[in-house]
Amino acid sequence: MKDLDDTLFNIDISTPMPQEGSLLVAEPFLSDEYFNHAVITLIDYSPGASAMGIVMNRTSGYTLGQMIEGFDDDVNIPVFLGGPMSRNRMFYIHRLGQLFSGSVEIMPGLWIGGDYEQVLQYVRDGYQADDLIRFFIGYSGWDAGQLENEVKEHVWAVSPSMTPEQMLSGSDDTYWHKVVRTMGEKYRGWRMQPMFPAAN
Repeated sequence: MKDLDDTLFNIDISTPMPQEGSLLVAEPFLSDEYFNHAVITLIDYSPGASAMGIVMNRTSGYTLGQMIEGFDDDVNIPVFLGGPMSRNRMFYIHRLGQLFSGSVEIMPGLWIGGDYEQVLQYVRDGYQADDLIRFFIGYSGWDAGQLENEVKEHVWAVSPSMTPEQMLSGSDDTYWHKVVRTMGEKYRGWRMQPMFPAAN
């Protein structure tokens, strides 16, 4: 029984320190509204400094058509919750850096930001969004030294990024499990944890 408990409930697993472009994977029992089974792309990070990331997998229940004035309601592109900070701002992560001037590459083949009007025109013209661009409200942030402390306390496991296409596909608990499966056998117990354990 102890071996099973060690497999299912162990979060005390050594993990590398984060770096820009890393994924932060929430430990399975973190129950915070924004971060329960969250996967965060670390957008801006330097050791000992403040940090910024975007939650990749938390759906908002709203679409771009519902949230942007001047768009038809039938623009059915989902909007995600990037985090609890600046919830009045929209961010976008995409594979289209060559199309939007001012985009910043955060890992090979994946960009954040770019000219807002160019992005809106891309959507208006009816081009594909799935697996190519993802829209977020808000972001996640840490004060200097806070993220390192949370990693040491096993709030987050640090994982290398997936391919850009994988980063922009899937959502919610399925996305978290997809990332955990890439993290190796020592995280096998995490894969057995549902998003809401009380539902088990």
